[in-house]
Amino acid sequence: MGKKIAFVCNDCGGEHNKWQGQCAHCGAWNTLEEIRLSENSSSIRQVQNLYKPSNNNTEKSSPKILADVQLEEISRIATTFGELDRVLGGGLVPGSVTLLGGSPGAGKSTLLLQLACSLSDSIDIFYVSGEESMQQVALRANRLALPHKNLHLMSETKLQDILSVANDVKPTVLVIDSIQVMYLDGLSSAPGGVSQVRECSAVLTQFAKQSGIVLILVGHVTKDGLLAGPKVLEHIVDCSLLLEGDANNRFRTLRSQKNRFGAVNELGVFAMTDRGMREVKNPSAIFLDRTGLDTPGSVITIVWEGTRPLLVEIQALIDPNTRENPRRLAVGLDQNRLSMLLAVLHRHGGVNIVSHDIYTNVVGGIRVLETSTDLALIFATVSSLRDFSLPSEMAVFGEVGLSGEVRPVQNGQERLLEARKHGFKRALIPAGNAPKTPIEGLDIEAVSNVSEALSIIC
Repeated sequence: MGKKIAFVCNDCGGEHNKWQGQCAHCGAWNTLEEIRLSENSSSIRQVQNLYKPSNNNTEKSSPKILADVQLEEISRIATTFGELDRVLGGGLVPGSVTLLGGSPGAGKSTLLLQLACSLSDSIDIFYVSGEESMQQVALRANRLALPHKNLHLMSETKLQDILSVANDVKPTVLVIDSIQVMYLDGLSSAPGGVSQVRECSAVLTQFAKQSGIVLILVGHVTKDGLLAGPKVLEHIVDCSLLLEGDANNRFRTLRSQKNRFGAVNELGVFAMTDRGMREVKNPSAIFLDRTGLDTPGSVITIVWEGTRPLLVEIQALIDPNTRENPRRLAVGLDQNRLSMLLAVLHRHGGVNIVSHDIYTNVVGGIRVLETSTDLALIFATVSSLRDFSLPSEMAVFGEVGLSGEVRPVQNGQERLLEARKHGFKRALIPAGNAPKTPIEGLDIEAVSNVSEALSIIC
């Protein structure tokens, strides 16, 4: 039989009948890659038919009225990590597919090995490592002092052999580390290519849905911070998590980018120790420098991550420019939004910083994209420019519009309560977020525009 040839976009997963410079689906250039797949590959059909449900129903499915569909509560498996359960939406869901991505050294394998070992006493866990030998995994488990007597372990990259063993073991949770090294015999491309990652993920997903097991896939991340492989991989899975962190910072953040069973953009915080990953119960405390010293260009703001408030420190450094083009650098913040806020500050605040270099940073390595940091970023910029310190006991939040108005943000009451819990005595917030009843121990000042806000601190 002849081979079917397709050209797949690495960015969006769109298929094309012939190669072309630009993807017709997403508009990206030079992202098409040729894949070859046998039309009647016996090895792929063997894997797809490996698991057959006992109650085969050959009747044709029929549509139902949405109101007639019976609602059932989703049963979840607790992971023994409170921060991980929070990001997942309450725990692992049977029959779900979870993708865990992250840069090398972030701690993906360590976190999953800890998860597998902690659950192996109560349920059957099958851990497949394609990048490390069984001896290496065992050495890591011993170094971390993990209970691994009941953990099923396998070092293999051939998907046919993995699913054959999984069909015999019938685990509750199957961990594949990583999807980029797995391969199917029916495909001619090398492991890690578009066709291999695409087909292996599809086969594993079908196996998980039919058998009802929890499937966890580990994915690599490119230098740009994007998941390596075809974008269609993120569309297949039920939950996509990203573990962020580097070797210079002991803290790791786990963020939910997609979740069919919980909130999106939920954040969990872990600390890398000599005993593995340890969850941080109070993330706000690690991002705050409560030394009591007031420094110019530093402001505390309250962001909303998933289902909880989080206190972070925004820093700004304004330096006179000695070159023709001033530099704008935003670490952990949106670069375009920084440029917009500088224009608003000039037009409606009367602060001209066109000829200055501007550097902004979110302390702790966390990335914040929420608009509630607008007012805090403006305060930090003015504080650094005019070299005065804002009170360390004051917290600031609020969205700033193009006309200079300070707009309210969601969950304002919960943010204020979080600030009071951490000992803050003063809060500067939008007028639309002013509480109807005073909060004991917290002096609240509400503003409606940028000029009014600057008049309070200047």
